[in-house]
Amino acid sequence: MSLRVYDTRTREKRELSTLKDGKVGMYVCGITPYSPSHLGHARCYLSFDVVHRWLEASGYDVDYVQNFTDIDDKILDISDSEGVDFSVVANRNIDDYLEVMDAMNVLRADHYPRVTETIPEIIDMISELKEKGHAYVGDDGVYFEIDTAPEKFGQLTGQTLEMVRAGAGGRVGGTGSGKRDHRDFALWKLAKPGEPSWESPWGEGRPGWHIECSAMSLNHFGEQFDIHGGGHDLRFPHHEAEIFQSECCTGTEPVVGFWMHNGFVNIDGEKMSKSLGNFWTIREAFESHAPLALRYALLSVPYRNPIDLTPEFLEEAAMHYDRLIDAYGNSLSSQNESGADLSGASERFSDAMNDDFNTRAAMIEVQAVVSSTPGSDVATWLEKNAGDVLGLLPPSGEVVANLAQAESDRAEVAEKVESLLDERESARASKDWARADEIRDELTSMGVIVEDGPEGPTWHLG
Repeated sequence: MSLRVYDTRTREKRELSTLKDGKVGMYVCGITPYSPSHLGHARCYLSFDVVHRWLEASGYDVDYVQNFTDIDDKILDISDSEGVDFSVVANRNIDDYLEVMDAMNVLRADHYPRVTETIPEIIDMISELKEKGHAYVGDDGVYFEIDTAPEKFGQLTGQTLEMVRAGAGGRVGGTGSGKRDHRDFALWKLAKPGEPSWESPWGEGRPGWHIECSAMSLNHFGEQFDIHGGGHDLRFPHHEAEIFQSECCTGTEPVVGFWMHNGFVNIDGEKMSKSLGNFWTIREAFESHAPLALRYALLSVPYRNPIDLTPEFLEEAAMHYDRLIDAYGNSLSSQNESGADLSGASERFSDAMNDDFNTRAAMIEVQAVVSSTPGSDVATWLEKNAGDVLGLLPPSGEVVANLAQAESDRAEVAEKVESLLDERESARASKDWARADEIRDELTSMGVIVEDGPEGPTWHLG
């Protein structure tokens, strides 16, 4: 089965074709580093990490670019409130992003261009747009004129020009006096007193939001590239603005072969937001969820679908993740082969990933292999698929060491735990529920998790 990718622009899955055989140019919109990274960021960059991994596993040479928008109104507001340079705010949050992504086993992109390092290219692009009649100078900056290319509007969302205001999300570009039409958007914003600024033919200022990604992607890839990714919320206005800018500047279309967008993160059925009080930074999530267990949860739903992180969902994902690690560790220490039909599992895994990177279907195959008899062949299969492709496995030496420590810890308390379980069974048989509960509480305080089954209780250390 060939790799088929859903393209937001054409609204269909198409067989992946690239500009250069065996090579993929992929640009994913990066963070605006005004605050620590949150679970929405985790969903996005884990999704495209798996895209990156599967493309490489499929034999493609991937050139992966992810930008940092390191100058922005929110960054300036925080730098003003703290009395520090804007770069201090941006750099600390970029460091936070890289650290939490490393913890979640996200491979680094090949390039991380920054807006502040791309100002000359941005100015050149705005100049070209103005020369070609797509941009004009207003009292407070330079604007792109939507009416110069109306046929390009709505290619990702299906919106009409009249719907632009309702869907803009507050980031179309302001309503300054220099703007001829509310649908136009800012390319260059003249600096306010005290703001960081750069010289330009139109006065000192800084770029508008949308032009930055167009300039950075075209600067790296040229007039066209293969995949552009980002969150579902970036389709409009940001990515549609990129289509306007890039295609009108170069005269070449389409600028992107495949537009890919990941779904939202919901918390208990509601979209994650600071106003609802259900907003988690990634570091906050790490306080109660192991980074790779969180990765397991976030990959359990296909990337284009919204994901609802309920406590039950996260608990189930953690359980499956623990089983994966146990099976991998036991298989690493096995000298025998499992006898499982791993060729069938491999084919189904590949078919799932080739169907628009369907991680849910792929993880079902992982779970099936985890349930098979441990063996050296299982360890190899898991390393290739759960590890190299899905990024769910820590280094093998770490797994072996942790399992050895767990066995040592279990042996240390086993005699006492078995004695308490026998006493608990006797208490339950005599209907001394109070004593049975006391014993369970004592076991819990020892870090022992008891699971009652038809064949009697089993236990493990939490």
